[in-house]
Amino acid sequence: MAFNWEAGVKPQGPGARGESLAAREPTERRMFSEHVMEDVVERHNMQAALKQVRANRGSPGVDGMSVDELPDVLKTHWPAIKDQLLDGTYQPMVIKRVEIPKPGSQEKRKLGVPCVIDRLIQQALLQVLQWRWDPTFSEFSYGFRPGRRAHQAVAQAQSYMEQGYNVVVDMDLKQFFDQVCHDRLMSRLAERIPDKRLLKLIRSFLQAGSLADGLVTAPEASMCVALGLVNG
Repeated sequence: MAFNWEAGVKPQGPGARGESLAAREPTERRMFSEHVMEDVVERHNMQAALKQVRANRGSPGVDGMSVDELPDVLKTHWPAIKDQLLDGTYQPMVIKRVEIPKPGSQEKRKLGVPCVIDRLIQQALLQVLQWRWDPTFSEFSYGFRPGRRAHQAVAQAQSYMEQGYNVVVDMDLKQFFDQVCHDRLMSRLAERIPDKRLLKLIRSFLQAGSLADGLVTAPEASMCVALGLVNG
């Protein structure tokens, strides 16, 4: 099907960025079905994902494609990519490995940069899954969640201090993405997602040469958090 990525249509549907995720109540969430992938590749969801990926910018992956080139590439190749996603045969490209300095340290942080098409698909997954999964998180969870910031966690801690509490415990899952067991992670996802195509796609992203090699990319981390794997 021809796909007009530049039509300027306001995104709608479950993946639309314009929806207020924080305003949704748990009772509004519909159950995951065996056809979640159809929601992922839905036109408005993909347009919203493209808009967000272009806004995020970011460096090219191993294929050298920039975010500015992505719309023209999709006009030609989207039908084939969509078919691969729907029949469960899509394979992500390998991850470009980079290292960046850690502020105030001699160490360097290992990062993986996916190609922009994989970033687009990850964003589309995030948009569809996050709004259904996020309401299951604790109301006291602030990390990596839509409409929530670390400053809100600090403000909550200050509120507790004003109530007479004098101890704040800060915990961090050190190197979680380096050590997480993929089999256990996928079994947890399978408890809520019956769409085997989507499960296969998520596993392929996890094994695309970043998380499996101790590298973390921002889209992958966000996707894992959005799926309820990490309750910040």
